Amino acid sequence: MNAPVKPSKLIKGASGDWEVVVGLEVHAQVTSNSKLFSGASTEFGGEPNSHVSLVDAAMPGMLPVINEACVRQAVRTGLGLKAQINLRSVFDRKNYFYPDSPQGYQISQYKQPVVGEGEVIVDLESGESITIGIERLHLEQDAGKSLHDQHSDMSAIDLNRCGVALMEIVSKPDIRSSEQARAYVTKLRSILRYLGTCDGDMEKGSLRADVNVSVRRPGEPLGTRCEIKNVNSIRFMGQAIDFEARRQIGILEDGGAIEQETRLFDPNKGETRSMRFKEEAHDYRYFPDPDLLPLEFTQDFVDGLKASLPELPDEKKARFMADFRLTPYDAGALVSEHESADFYEAVLAGLADRIRDGKVAANWVINELFGRLNKEGRDIAASPVSAAQLAAIVDLIGEGTISGKIAKDLFEIVWTEGGDPRALVETRGMKQVTDLGAIEQAVDAIIAANPDKAAQARAKPQLVGWFVGQVMKSSGGKANPQSVNDLLKSKLGI
Repeated sequence: MNAPVKPSKLIKGASGDWEVVVGLEVHAQVTSNSKLFSGASTEFGGEPNSHVSLVDAAMPGMLPVINEACVRQAVRTGLGLKAQINLRSVFDRKNYFYPDSPQGYQISQYKQPVVGEGEVIVDLESGESITIGIERLHLEQDAGKSLHDQHSDMSAIDLNRCGVALMEIVSKPDIRSSEQARAYVTKLRSILRYLGTCDGDMEKGSLRADVNVSVRRPGEPLGTRCEIKNVNSIRFMGQAIDFEARRQIGILEDGGAIEQETRLFDPNKGETRSMRFKEEAHDYRYFPDPDLLPLEFTQDFVDGLKASLPELPDEKKARFMADFRLTPYDAGALVSEHESADFYEAVLAGLADRIRDGKVAANWVINELFGRLNKEGRDIAASPVSAAQLAAIVDLIGEGTISGKIAKDLFEIVWTEGGDPRALVETRGMKQVTDLGAIEQAVDAIIAANPDKAAQARAKPQLVGWFVGQVMKSSGGKANPQSVNDLLKSKLGI
């Protein structure tokens, strides 16, 4: 469990402080070509009921067959979460009736899941890091989709999604704020995408969460929780937690009691509403699926999958900080998505001195490139500036061929027109002026034209920055800033 909650994390109520306790059940669609127990396609966006096998439709006599690729993905995810891998697990039937589940039950895992306890280290905006415990990860099949807007007096059922493999990743009740919940799901999504076990596309429903919320007085036992179903946006998740915590606090402070129930979040109104009273496990009459043998594999199988795991965000962040002297913030920004980290490493590969200029390259990727991409609503795959072009710009700065200001102008040209940065510097006369004689003339002229400011700078050396700016302006940004600074200090006797 987390350390005692900081006062800033507590919610002020009319009668004192309250603590929110959150646990998340994240449903992540497994990246695979076929479903968990059938060969039907998992492709998104097909015509309704076009990706449905006889097994998915629960035709009489049809038997499920486990998809080994989905099992491998679940084990790889467990390893990425530093979790216990159970060499023996069991599939159970979770019995309930719903129109989009033609079997009348869901094949899931209950007491013996494929993955046990693990953890996720989450970095918060404040710079604080917290550890969120993972209770379990189990495999289960998804349901279909009910469509209520196709006819005026009946509902339609699309079974394309029915039987698609899901990993349900259950956190421990370690989350103490909506900020922590958002950061946890963001980090979990990043890990899944690095592993390639889930694409994390929340708009398509590939990643969604059931959010369990309760409140209590600090230090008291856990309160009664309410579950908010199928939240498919990280932003909505934060809003749902904040509203639900306030709703429960209001009830308790008025002398009422919280009833355990399932609720839905309405993003248009920013509030949760009751859906049904929460079922308990015994209501589902779990029992081992008689059509599926227990799932068993060897430690060698697990070790083989572990050996093939990619470098994950935490390890990559630590390497970037150690090798390129990056701050935790910069390293975290670069590794948050593997495409961003890959781009940065491609820039490094093009540098003449990656150790010396790794920090400069990070600044350019994060501030200039990411900033421009965000402004124009593009992802990094659509960047007009390639990693090789950005590396050339950083190298030109490191060599002293161009200044930082000229580099920004060069970046703009490459962004809008393309081209080889080195050739552009030559053909457009963008080289930095390093001739001390020419720079000295400019420095003397600025000092002579501003005797009052020169006297002020001698009294307050920090004012020399104004002179640096004026010299750079007079040179069109081409003067070497360090040479300008050194000459000014010498001429002014600072």
